[in-house]
Amino acid sequence: MADFTLIIGNKNYSSWSLRGWLALAMTGAAFEAIVIPLDLPETAAALRRHSPSGRVPCLRHNAPSSGDSLVIWDSLAIGEYLAELFPEAGLWPQDRAARALARSVTAEMHSGFATLRSAWPMDLRRRLPYAHPGAAVAADCARILALWRDCRAAALVAQGPFLFGRPSLADAAFAPVAARFLTYGLPLDPVADAYVRTLWDWPLLATWRAAAEREPWVIACP
Repeated sequence: MADFTLIIGNKNYSSWSLRGWLALAMTGAAFEAIVIPLDLPETAAALRRHSPSGRVPCLRHNAPSSGDSLVIWDSLAIGEYLAELFPEAGLWPQDRAARALARSVTAEMHSGFATLRSAWPMDLRRRLPYAHPGAAVAADCARILALWRDCRAAALVAQGPFLFGRPSLADAAFAPVAARFLTYGLPLDPVADAYVRTLWDWPLLATWRAAAEREPWVIACP
């Protein structure tokens, strides 16, 4: 049995699961992923068997020496735990100022943008023509695009095309939003478009997307 087990929802729809999965995949550690299909009559009970909060993602880290398990049930907490456990993976930028900015934008994504999340749920298999979503969603989009511009301006762009050059937990946090922007056809400026394409072509996200395409479950989205 792998030392790490990650409980996730459907890969096509579960944006929070994607964040936790990317964080763990970036470490290079072997892990088992257990998919709990969402929005079914048995979903709540199945989640409660694994996650204290009844939500995903939930990480279980088994300690082979003692047989104990540590359970972490929040995507940001999972990322921070893994960053401490695998410092060589570089889940946060090395530069202190960049790291502070990365933590700030990741925390804002983690706690904010509820209107955008509700109006534009993640659906990786879907493509829609752009329709103006209303002032509140447009404001959320504008704020996210501004955050991306700030991060790219602060990064040494020559180091790579991610928010801070190389992939970090900030990119894991924003990957589901980039997918939403593609799904709902949001017009993007050149900086944002390049970043969205970078995330979409990221090999880790490509692996997740391929699995999402094979899933049999369908959840009705607005």
